[in-house]
Amino acid sequence: MDNAVVTFCFEGTMKIGTLAISTPGLRDGAVGTSSVLLGGKYLIATRALAERSAAIFNKMSLVSLNTSLAEGEALRLYSSLLDKARAN
Repeated sequence: MDNAVVTFCFEGTMKIGTLAISTPGLRDGAVGTSSVLLGGKYLIATRALAERSAAIFNKMSLVSLNTSLAEGEALRLYSSLLDKARAN
């Protein structure tokens, strides 16, 4: 998309998980606004991934996270995947 990034992080069958949205900061290094829209599991990791995605791609970001990993492990794993996507 020209104006946004949609990221689905899941294991096994594709399912919508906790859903968060974030906008990029208005200036370099600034954190944009973010909010969890749906779900109750992995609130911190999903919101952090949305903020990271918005900052990496400088676009509005919608992230869905559905995983059985521990929250910290999921955040590390999916953050590294976002970094790899940025490199390509």
